[in-house]
Amino acid sequence: MAAKLTFSKEIANLLYAMHGNPIKDCIQCGTCSGTCPAVEFMDHSPRELIAMIGANLKDEVLHSNTYWSCASCYYCNVRCPAGIDIADLMYALKRYSMWKDQYKKDLIGPKFSESFVKMIMRTGRSFEPVLAPSYIFKYGTRGIIQEAQTASALVLKGRLPLLPKKIKRLENLKRMVRRIIPIGEPS
Repeated sequence: MAAKLTFSKEIANLLYAMHGNPIKDCIQCGTCSGTCPAVEFMDHSPRELIAMIGANLKDEVLHSNTYWSCASCYYCNVRCPAGIDIADLMYALKRYSMWKDQYKKDLIGPKFSESFVKMIMRTGRSFEPVLAPSYIFKYGTRGIIQEAQTASALVLKGRLPLLPKKIKRLENLKRMVRRIIPIGEPS
């Protein structure tokens, strides 16, 4: 009978699968947190998040906004003396939290990510008007008006099509995406 993996082992396995250095190598120096341009928007710094994973604080980690606030600038990776791929850790945590359906429900990131994947599965392309509803209402009336003005200007200049175009061999793309992302058919 297989032993149940701890949360820190599950995350370590995700990083191993992505060829990242294990977070157990973290020396808790704080370089990642000190260089992060988005740390002020995070409820836990990257250093704290790594320590929380090591302590198997699964619920606290999955309900953190830290990995959703990551700017993906990779500055933490460049500066980490242990060579930990912290940006990939943030991506892994995003995927893991969505697979487990455990994240703060008021975050834009999970809904945006889900909308993005569903859109890609429908057409094979990114199409901004489909993504907008996943975040546009979060910014109130003023944000909606600004987005509408921008979209109108782009449509008038021919820079934003009214309908998305599908790629060739869409079924091949769908098969590939299903291998790496556990999703059903788009709604």
